[in-house]
Parts: sequence; C-alpha cells; structure tokens
Amino acid sequence: MAIRVKINHQIKASEMRVITADGENLGVLPIAKALEEARNRGFDLIEISPNATPPVGKIMDYGKYLYDEKKKVKSAKTHTVTTELKTVQVKIGTGEHDLNLKAKRVSEWLGEGNRVKIDLFLVGRSKYMDLNFLKERLERILKLITVDYKIAQEVIKGPKGLTIVVEKK
Repeated sequence: MAIRVKINHQIKASEMRVITADGENLGVLPIAKALEEARNRGFDLIEISPNATPPVGKIMDYGKYLYDEKKKVKSAKTHTVTTELKTVQVKIGTGEHDLNLKAKRVSEWLGEGNRVKIDLFLVGRSKYMDLNFLKERLERILKLITVDYKIAQEVIKGPKGLTIVVEKK
C-alpha cells in the first residue's frame, strides 16, 4: 500500500496553511514562501490535507512522515476485531449427547466473539413437518448453550431447513 502525497514542487496550490513539525502554525503563505521556509529549515513541504481551503501543508522530513503514516495504518489494523460466522448443523433426530457436544462447541465460538449459524437440516418428508415442531427442535440446542447470547437473525425457513444466527451479548 503506497501512500500518495504531494511534496515540494508537486504541490499545485497557489497558497497553503503551513504547520511545522513541532505543530507551530506559520499561517497562510504563498507556495513560493512556504517552499523557501521548508528549504531554510532543511525539510520538505508535504501536502497533508489537499481538500481543505486553503490546503494544509507540513514542514517535516518526508521519510519520517511516511514512517508515521505506515505506523498509524498498522496500529489501526491491529485494533480491528474480525468475527467469523461459524456453522453448526443438526438434524431432527440428533441425539442428546451429540446436541450437548454441538452446544459446547457453539458456546466456545460465542466465547471467542464469533457469530454462529445453527442449521436444522431437513431431509425427505421432514421438510413438510409442522413449523412449530421444527422450531421446537431447533430450540433444543439453544437451551444447551452455556454462554449468554442474543439472536442476531431470526429463524428462516430455507430449501434445506431452518436457520438461526446467534451472537454473544
């Protein structure tokens, strides 16, 4: 990822608000005066905010500026939290022991901060059973989950069965 910034003679604005590396505001200067000021201090004139009126420029070392920007981007990436959508599939005839194991896995995933999609997989004639009965079968696994959760997506009837999405409170 390259950071595109105009420096020194690449800047096309006629005047610019100039700030030093220490944060001292030099005010709005014509571009020639701003470039001369940067040269006198031994640094570059970097266009920080090109969309401002007038544009904002900073007098500082260009390499240090790039380093600081990359550091900000890296810091922002490390502070983001990604959540995955995990899936558990159960059938109408899934036994209690298997349901306990699947509920334990769902609890672990919710504890890690992931969202979990629980599918009640229906085959054959079971697709045409009473909807309330099918929802009751789906509730069996929800009752076994040990972590506090909330329903992120209500029960949806699809071509292969019922689906519900839960996430940690």
